[in-house]
Amino acid sequence: MLFSFCKLFPLFVSLLVLFLPCIHHSDFPCEVGFVESVDDLVEPNDLMNFTQFSLEYIEKEEIFHNNLFEPRFGGHQTLAEREKSFYARNQTLHCGFVKGPPGYPSTGFDLDEKDKAYMYTCKVVVSSCIFGSFDFLRRPTRRLISDYSKENVCFVMFVDEQTLSKLSSEGNTPDDSGHVGLWKIVIMRNSPYKDMRKTGKVPKFLSHRLFPFSRYSIWLDSKMRLQTDPMLIIEYFLWRTKSEYAISNHYDRHCVWEEVLQNKRLNKYNHTAIDEQFTFYQSDGLTKFDPSDLNTPLPSYVPEGSFIVRAHTPMSNLFSCLWFNEVDRFTSRDQLSFGYTYLKLRRMNPDKPFYLNMFKDCERRALAKLFRHRAVPSSPPAS
Repeated sequence: MLFSFCKLFPLFVSLLVLFLPCIHHSDFPCEVGFVESVDDLVEPNDLMNFTQFSLEYIEKEEIFHNNLFEPRFGGHQTLAEREKSFYARNQTLHCGFVKGPPGYPSTGFDLDEKDKAYMYTCKVVVSSCIFGSFDFLRRPTRRLISDYSKENVCFVMFVDEQTLSKLSSEGNTPDDSGHVGLWKIVIMRNSPYKDMRKTGKVPKFLSHRLFPFSRYSIWLDSKMRLQTDPMLIIEYFLWRTKSEYAISNHYDRHCVWEEVLQNKRLNKYNHTAIDEQFTFYQSDGLTKFDPSDLNTPLPSYVPEGSFIVRAHTPMSNLFSCLWFNEVDRFTSRDQLSFGYTYLKLRRMNPDKPFYLNMFKDCERRALAKLFRHRAVPSSPPAS
C-alpha cells in the first residue's frame, strides 16, 4: 500500500499544480483587521453627520375607482410616485407592509404580537430567514461571539411554518423563550409573494421596518454561519470607514450586462421579465461598468448580496426602500437592480452623499462560513 502511494504521489502533485490555477481566488477569505476586543469599541460621535431628512411610510391604500382592487404588500406605486421617491428629502413613500382598506385580507408577512414586541426592543440586530425549508439552520459560532453581543444584540431568524416543522424534525425545536441557540425564531405567516425568494427580500432589505428602534443591522443569507462578533463587524465596516451601508462586490461579475446574461443562462428567472427590467433600466440611463473609469463611484455594479451591514440612517433606509421597491416591481434577482438603484439615487441627489462601503468579497468570506443550500427538487424558473 505504501509503495503504491509513493508511486502515485508525483502524479498527484502534477495534477494539483495543473488544476490549482483553476481554483478561483474568491474561494478563500482574506485577512480582516478587526480590533482585538469589543471592550475597546467606542461608537463615533459624528454618526449624525450623515444626510438628515425624515421618512414616513405608506401604511394603507384605499380602493382605486373603477378598478378591481387587490391589496398588495408592496402597494400600488405609480411611476410618478416611484420617480419622486428617489429624492432624499422629507417624504412618505412605499416601503412594504402596505395594508388594504378595512375588510380586506392581510397583504402578508404576519408576525405574532409578542414577537413584534421583542423586535421593538432591539438596538442592534443580526437577522436571516429560511422560507420553504430551503436551508438548514446554521447557528452562529457561539465561542466567537462576545458576552456583550450575546446580551445586547438580537439574533433573529425568520421562518415560515413549513420550515419550523422541518427544523423541529431535525432536532432544532425552539425552547420556551423561542430560541434555538442564539437565534430567536420568529414565525412569518401568510407569505406576501408566491415566490419565496421574493418573500425573503422583506427581512433582507426592510430591517429598519421590522426593527424600527434599531440603530444597526447585519443581514446574512441562511446559507452562511456567522463566525465573527457583530460589534466587530460594525466597527470595521461602518465606523472605521465612516460608512452607513456596507456590502461586498460580486466575486466574479461587476457589470449588470454580465449578470443579466448569467441569470438567463442559468434560468434563474423568467427571461421575458428579466428583459423588461433590463430594458427599463437602460432607458433610464443605466450604463455598463467601466473599470478603467477613475470616476466610477463603486468598484462594482454587481454585489454579492448575502451579507449586508447597515446603520439605520435616513439615506440607508431610503436606499433599502428603493431597492426593495425594485424587487417588488420587477424580479426577485436583486443583483440586477442594485447598481441601477444606487446610481439613480446618487444622480438625483448630487449634493446629498450616501456613504456606501463596497468591500472585497474575500472579506465577506472571512466573516461567515459558506454552505450549500439544502437540496430541493428542481423547478422551472420563477415567473
